[in-house]
Amino acid sequence: MTFALFLLSAAAVTMPVATQDHAGHTPAPAAPETAAPAAAAKFTLDTPVATLMADARAKAAVDAVLPGVDAHPAYEQFKAMSLNQLAPMAPNLLTADALAKVKIGLDAIK
Repeated sequence: MTFALFLLSAAAVTMPVATQDHAGHTPAPAAPETAAPAAAAKFTLDTPVATLMADARAKAAVDAVLPGVDAHPAYEQFKAMSLNQLAPMAPNLLTADALAKVKIGLDAIK
């Protein structure tokens, strides 16, 4: 996969669409959901890389298998993606075995 395609997939953005009711009124936006407490956070292979790197325990679990992820030259381009999303783009590095080992480390975080 080319680097340009990687950048395009990492930069995909969706925009909300405003709707109106039958009377032509636009409803008020929904209240934002409250974030779960950090202690209840559950890290997975679908968690964004930046979120993993921001938590010392998750970073240690990732670094044990994939050292230096946050020092990668393209980190800014892929940090919003999960390891599962990145795996097809780096199959020699993000092997099934490596992802399984990271998962074990993330699952061990209480």
